[in-house]
Amino acid sequence: MSMEQSYPLKIQPTSYNVRMSTIPTEIQGQKYISLTTYRLIGIGVRTPIWFGEEGGKLYFMTDSKSGKVKRLHNDLKVQIAPCTIRGKVTGPDYAATARFMHPQEFAQARRLINKKYWLARIPFLWRKSDTYIELTPTSV
Repeated sequence: MSMEQSYPLKIQPTSYNVRMSTIPTEIQGQKYISLTTYRLIGIGVRTPIWFGEEGGKLYFMTDSKSGKVKRLHNDLKVQIAPCTIRGKVTGPDYAATARFMHPQEFAQARRLINKKYWLARIPFLWRKSDTYIELTPTSV
């Protein structure tokens, strides 16, 4: 009898179909991220934003007339990085893709943002925030 046959077989644990987060660990749980959107000529513009996170995606709200929305209409490819409240980048950039959300999806994104930031719960401060955007990191 060989040595391999005398020991019980090692049983591999069953792998469940669990969706792993695609949000980079440097961004998970941060208070602010720097969102880089691109002008038509390719110059990146960084903006610190509040965001909610769930299911491997990030969500933020903004005014439809803001510069970042105008730039996103030209190019949905963005960069995200952890940053301070003033926008000083504190970690590496990660590629992501933006998607404008449909109005019926706004409530879920708003709930995530309100849960994280108490100031987001004050309606009069955010009355112009009529656009919600989903960010999907494309590389980790």
